[in-house]
Amino acid sequence: MSLRKRISLRHTLAFRLTLWYAGIFTLSSWVAFLLFYMLITSFMREQTDQELLGQVHRFSTLLTVEGVGAVKNAALVEAQAAGVKKVFFRFLSRNGQVFSSSNMAYWKNIYITEGAIRELLRNSQPVLETITIPDHPDKIRILYAMISPNIILQVGQTMESYSRFLAAFKGIFISTMTFLILVAAGLGWFMARRAVSGVEAVTHTARKISGGTLEERVPVKGRGDEIDQLALTFNQMLDRIQTLLNEIKEMTDHIAHDLRSPLTRIRGHAEVTLTTARSLNEYETMAAGTIEECDRLLDMINTMLLISKTESGVNIFSAEEIELTALVQEACDLFSVIAEDKGVSLQCDLPEKIRLSGDTRMIQRMLSNLLDNAIKYTPSGGTVSVSLGETDEHRVISVKDTGIGISPRDLPRIFERFYRCDQSRSQEGIGLGLSLARAIARAHGGDITATSLPNQGTTFTVTLSNPGSSLS
Repeated sequence: MSLRKRISLRHTLAFRLTLWYAGIFTLSSWVAFLLFYMLITSFMREQTDQELLGQVHRFSTLLTVEGVGAVKNAALVEAQAAGVKKVFFRFLSRNGQVFSSSNMAYWKNIYITEGAIRELLRNSQPVLETITIPDHPDKIRILYAMISPNIILQVGQTMESYSRFLAAFKGIFISTMTFLILVAAGLGWFMARRAVSGVEAVTHTARKISGGTLEERVPVKGRGDEIDQLALTFNQMLDRIQTLLNEIKEMTDHIAHDLRSPLTRIRGHAEVTLTTARSLNEYETMAAGTIEECDRLLDMINTMLLISKTESGVNIFSAEEIELTALVQEACDLFSVIAEDKGVSLQCDLPEKIRLSGDTRMIQRMLSNLLDNAIKYTPSGGTVSVSLGETDEHRVISVKDTGIGISPRDLPRIFERFYRCDQSRSQEGIGLGLSLARAIARAHGGDITATSLPNQGTTFTVTLSNPGSSLS
């Protein structure tokens, strides 16, 4: 069963993103609804209160102009016009006794609140309250107010229209929200699927690679978003892996080739020793040849281990104060005899007392590899020049020859392990010298570069960190 089939819908990232989107949308909508509901409730209550206060003002004016009788008649007419089930009026004395009212048949359960009367008499300001009574579906808003020094008006109004509007508002909101949540979930699913499509492309490519297709790459849509960055990073990782695998394959081929010849010779010596009677001198010669082949193998293996440790960041070097000028001069003196025997002029241009913090033995080995390489590929009559300089941050060693040069095709690969150039440069060697030189330079906080023109010569430039730089 494939991975895609094993993952249930509720465990997918798209499903979780959709839930989050729909959940946040629903929560935000409910918060907006509650705020809007509270605003509407406050507005409608304020509107009802203003209507009740308007009644108080009218009755107070009518009482002043026409007297109590006119007020009583106006209350009956007003209640009848508005509906006896929607509004009532009661006129009270200061002690709360009712002396007149509109039709109260529908309002039998409404009592006079003594606390409201006391507060009214104390502050002379209208008192408002909201009550509910049995067998009455709606809330009732009641106002107590003084319309004269001795008369209290109690006016009540049902909040039926208020309740009906809010109920309709709730119904519309719930219906609308149900529809919008479904739409939001659909849009969320679409957006989530669109967002994770790039991740699925990476997964699809990774699945193909796990089946052995390393040449596959994730398509980059060119939007410049995070998914494109993921795809680019993934593709770069695949390129690096493929390059490393190719290098491993080439290195394995080179190792097999370089091991086969000395092992064949060692086996030949052993066969001769076992099958053929030879003189003591011949046996000694074969033994010496066997030791020589073993030494070559050990040197190759030790060099490979040294390069691997250095490139992996293992600190195998010692840090000491080095007189770099003297060290380079010693290397030039050592190889001057070899250069002279080959008819090559070895020239050294060295300043006085340039110092470096590093590993003397390793830097000597790096210099030996570079000088040996330069002299080996410079024909008789040519020149090898060695110079030493410094900058604010680095010490710079340059080894320049007038030899056969390196082709542009080979130049980018000369620092690879076991890499050999064309036949003109394929003399004796195992192809690890330049790889080791670069590893040593990088371990000292620097690097090594090469420039070359075929049949004109090659220049190797080594940069090493100033004293005090820590070895990697």
